[in-house]
Amino acid sequence: MRTTKILTRSLLISYLLSALLLTLLAFGLYRLKLSPARVSAGIYGIYGISCFIGGMLAGKGLPNRRFFWGLLSGLLYFLVLALMSFLLHKGLETDTKTLTLILAACAGCGTVGGMVS
Repeated sequence: MRTTKILTRSLLISYLLSALLLTLLAFGLYRLKLSPARVSAGIYGIYGISCFIGGMLAGKGLPNRRFFWGLLSGLLYFLVLALMSFLLHKGLETDTKTLTLILAACAGCGTVGGMVS
């Protein structure tokens, strides 16, 4: 029960952080006329930062096997993201290479966040 609560809290904070950072990126896109490549890199960076923070929170809350809880936090972040995308678009619109890159970024940053915590 405690584990579920801590992971849920870390995911919620990760998604709130993502929403805030994506809003700032959208503002930057509007005001600075950012190129699509920079926007794409910004989105990947936001995923990484959010998963890193989520991994840190999971690792702090669950002190044993921190890297595992950070990894799980990053994987859950990716799964919720992919599920929501699938439901909203009635399928996944991105290719396998992009999905693999996002999965690796989320899992890797979550793991590092858990280890740093």
